[in-house]
Amino acid sequence: MSPNSRPTTAQRLWRGVLAVALSLAAGPLMVFSVAAPHAQALGNNLALTPQMGFNDWNAYGCNVSESLIKSTAQAMHTDGMQAAGYQYVNIDDCWLTHNRDSSGHLVPDPAKFPDGISGTAAYVHSLGLKLGIYEDAGTMTCAGFPGSLGHEQTDANSFAAWGVDYLKYDNCYSDGVNQTSNGGPSAQSRYTTMRDALAATGRPILFSLCDWGFQNPWTWGAGVGNSWRTTGDINASFGSMLSIFHSNVGLASYAGPGAWNDPDMLEIGNGMSATEDRSEFSLWSEMAAPLISGTNVANASSTTLSTLTNSRVIAVDQDSLGKQGTEVSSSGGLDVLAKPLANGDVSVTLFNENSGTATISTSVAAIGKTGASSYTLTDLWSGATSTTTGAISASVPGHGTVMLRVAGGTSGGGGGSGAGEVHAVGAGKCLNVPNSSTTGGTQLDINACSGAANQVFTHTAGNQLAVYSGSGQMCLDANNQGTSPGTKVIIWSCNGQTNQQWLVNGNGTITGVQSGLCLDVAGAGTAAGTLVQLWTCNGQSNQQWTLS
Repeated sequence: MSPNSRPTTAQRLWRGVLAVALSLAAGPLMVFSVAAPHAQALGNNLALTPQMGFNDWNAYGCNVSESLIKSTAQAMHTDGMQAAGYQYVNIDDCWLTHNRDSSGHLVPDPAKFPDGISGTAAYVHSLGLKLGIYEDAGTMTCAGFPGSLGHEQTDANSFAAWGVDYLKYDNCYSDGVNQTSNGGPSAQSRYTTMRDALAATGRPILFSLCDWGFQNPWTWGAGVGNSWRTTGDINASFGSMLSIFHSNVGLASYAGPGAWNDPDMLEIGNGMSATEDRSEFSLWSEMAAPLISGTNVANASSTTLSTLTNSRVIAVDQDSLGKQGTEVSSSGGLDVLAKPLANGDVSVTLFNENSGTATISTSVAAIGKTGASSYTLTDLWSGATSTTTGAISASVPGHGTVMLRVAGGTSGGGGGSGAGEVHAVGAGKCLNVPNSSTTGGTQLDINACSGAANQVFTHTAGNQLAVYSGSGQMCLDANNQGTSPGTKVIIWSCNGQTNQQWLVNGNGTITGVQSGLCLDVAGAGTAAGTLVQLWTCNGQSNQQWTLS
């Protein structure tokens, strides 16, 4: 590994994280939420909407310096980025010397930062912007500089004294400390230690976790940091962006104000096509992701800046409701996502993964809109408006995205807030079609959450819980229209009958419209493969579900 390059994912695995990745390889987890399934968000009152800013790594690697950070901050101040909402100017790896001082403190590289981090922070602050810095929860940073493991409070005190506003905390060189069975603290424990150290300084410092999704940080990150990386590092290619989108899109229920899924930095302006750049910005905004530019801001083209500063798209990302968009449908590389917004509108993205132009269609009912004779559609890239009585359709170029804001009627039900996994609270597992069966009559069970198609359900405007899509769609069904406790819950061809209608209740239960009985994990079981049935509602945890 070159000293000027961050380790690849493979190299990180080689350092000891592979064991963790394998042991925790349950895939992406997205649950519906009646009550948010993630822990109470970190109480530092930061990142109530996803953070926006710049990070130097993708464009400059180890070649960070005070002059670079200052020139970038100045550019953001004058080119419209700051006015658009970007506020953090973040220093990544390689800012420090290879040795701590005699008192154990980190030392900014005097050649790179002649005014120190405090001098750089003062300049950034003078422009009305904020400064971020990078460290690592292991013994060294990814580029081989001193890590913070065992020095958390000392380092947090330094960051606070320097005027740092944001900490990106990586997870390299953590060999032997990723699992408690290896005799060391887990990633969660190490990140929690730094969280507490930052809090003890009394300075508000946004805490961005970066363990590349290996230890399922979405399941614990909300109480520890303001955001958490869900994947490995992105690069400036459509394939990389697409892979990361697929990994992140299924985690919607874990995101919310102060706590965000982070699919890594924006590669806009770094080599993808303008169409692909727009897709990344659209998808990241739809997924309520942090918008951290990783390009050469000072020399960015007008096209790059116009993408990064599109106020209509940014408003979706920064919407105060704090909902991450979810997939309404995904078939043949044609994706429809919907994101409910605070004023009752719904943001819709029509994303074409394929290389050729395609027509992508959905409906206002599918995105959760009802109650109006017509709806207004605003194209968030062109600004053009139109009306529809129900159909939503557009011709989308290859690798492109059409992003629409849908106004009118009321929101609720439908895919906009109801497509994802159905999480069994008592068991900590997900509603599951065994073996991905498509055979009518297959009884559902619970299993480890995986984000696979056999665990992704859509709560439709007709109160059905539908699994799969297109011609293969099946619905949750009370077997033989049963209304007695113990009736099997199966999949069956969707027919709209009352034994396929389900009410998602504010108390966490899901009840059959026909029977009035509760969706129930048999015998209050918690093991994978435990069957799901109807049972008299009793308020126990095996009848508690989270839907979103």
